[in-house]
Amino acid sequence: EVQLVESGGGLVHTGGSLNLSCAASGLFVGDYGVGWFRQAPGKEREGIICISSSPRNSYYVDSVKGRFTISSDSAKNTVNLQMTSLKPEDTAVYYCAADNWPCHGSFWTAKNMDYWGKGTLVTVSS
Repeated sequence: EVQLVESGGGLVHTGGSLNLSCAASGLFVGDYGVGWFRQAPGKEREGIICISSSPRNSYYVDSVKGRFTISSDSAKNTVNLQMTSLKPEDTAVYYCAADNWPCHGSFWTAKNMDYWGKGTLVTVSS
């Protein structure tokens, strides 16, 4: 059984930083496109960032470029999201996801994902 378990969400002030982690079991992160979506209240789930090892590729939605960094750790089988310079508009539930295809911005959409975590809430106060 595949499981993706997120951790690290919480409350942070504007300009602050937060690190999210996604622990995978039942799959190897190196074999999948893995990354993060987020869903703010009343909005659709948005694919914001992904990474793959073979071929090596990454994707960042414009709104997080320069502020968020994704990495994967094969030894721990985790996917990590470093978030800096956080803004109130970053407030959302953040979901870890895995796709049976390499990371590619055009295909990093909710309908294409094979596996999901349950999400972790990130709240950025102004």
